[in-house]
Amino acid sequence: MAERWSPDHLRLHRLLLRQPALLPKGATLLVAVSGGQDSMALLALLQDLRRLHGWTLQLWHGDHGLRPESAQQAAELAAWTAAQGLPLTLDTWRRPHPDEASARTWRYQRLVERATALGADHVLTGHTASDRAETLLLRLARGSHRRGLGGPRASRTLARNLQLVRPLLVFSRADTARLCQQLALPVWRDPSNDSPAYSRNRIRTEVMPVLEALYPGAERRICALSERLGEEEQAITELTELGLQSLRCGDDLGRRALMALAAANRRRLLHHWLARRGATGLGAEALDSLLARLEPQRGPGRIDLGGGLTLHWDRQRLWLTERRQPP
Repeated sequence: MAERWSPDHLRLHRLLLRQPALLPKGATLLVAVSGGQDSMALLALLQDLRRLHGWTLQLWHGDHGLRPESAQQAAELAAWTAAQGLPLTLDTWRRPHPDEASARTWRYQRLVERATALGADHVLTGHTASDRAETLLLRLARGSHRRGLGGPRASRTLARNLQLVRPLLVFSRADTARLCQQLALPVWRDPSNDSPAYSRNRIRTEVMPVLEALYPGAERRICALSERLGEEEQAITELTELGLQSLRCGDDLGRRALMALAAANRRRLLHHWLARRGATGLGAEALDSLLARLEPQRGPGRIDLGGGLTLHWDRQRLWLTERRQPP
């Protein structure tokens, strides 16, 4: 392939120079390629930049088997990547379930397995700023906690020693469409992306155009807000860690000191402490109910948190015990 360079290549290159830990030089990258415009634009940028960063590229495509044409599209994508000299692993979902959550779970499970087999420590997806803006609107409508409004982050832990990275969060969907056209990239459309059966599609095709018509640049500003909320949440998490240090009694948590704080701080600190100890299944209502039981006038108690964990408390402190599973 002829060497290419554009302002879009420069934009991603500068991002990686500012954040070298995002995609380290010489790393093995497993790129999830659906064949749509976002993943194809990502792949082209990575191909052209790898001479500067020394990456090894491995590709993965998942055929969900939910559309009659999916097998043919997967075969065409495999032929194109072979012509580019790019190694592609093709997985087919043998028992597909027609819902987004199941498909996402299967996809990431297979990506983790493939990355582990290859020794890759970075899995890349083509999520864009447009996805981030749509996610904020969806979560806002569902009444998500402030923690969820930060939307997808540029990097998060997918499994042990494995990072999920989204390098295109500085690009919009319009940018990736322009890139595919400029670089003459093949794109395989997924008709389900136009189906009103999926809530995200309705946000994309019905809600966002109205917001853009009312307030031009709305998508860009919503995405920027999501990014700021994510950064602020990270800063709050760091402050929460500092706050916990003053409440800890060894591995336990001081009950009196916790309940002397404002309600919002109690909620955040207790939730964070429990999550750090592996108790992640406590919802907002259950957390509020638990805090009511921890009021100073109430006595000792205990609660099963699931996953073999039990929270205990007396007048002075809270502690967790774990029920060991039989061998």
